[in-house]
Amino acid sequence: MKQKIKLLQIIHLALCAGVIIAYVIIHNINPILDIFNFSEISSEDYFYIAIPVIAFVISNTIYKLILKTGNKNAAEDFNFHVFQFASIARWSILEGSAFIILFLKPKFILFGILIVIYLILLRPTEERFKNDINLL
Repeated sequence: MKQKIKLLQIIHLALCAGVIIAYVIIHNINPILDIFNFSEISSEDYFYIAIPVIAFVISNTIYKLILKTGNKNAAEDFNFHVFQFASIARWSILEGSAFIILFLKPKFILFGILIVIYLILLRPTEERFKNDINLL
């Protein structure tokens, strides 16, 4: 089990590192003080402000729906594959939303950074696997 968790942790690290590197590279292009500058927000910008909330809700909903396909009585390997698929689906939604903010509306980069922080906090552990599978 520890080998499988390590592999999932490496996948998670690669996703987080890719997003962080993209944010560092793009952020170095933009001035640092522009992160907190929301001077003119138009009605079109409200969608981009809502992206972190939408990504959070959708990723957690899909994560729970996929976890429900698991079975408490099934083998641990089967449940781990369900957990792995659910985790990767959740992370990809969050990563995609972070990239949407970064490339389409870089003036809201602060919201993208919040998504990245949440993504980092979702690091897979054996305890998280057992807790989430037991919630079925």
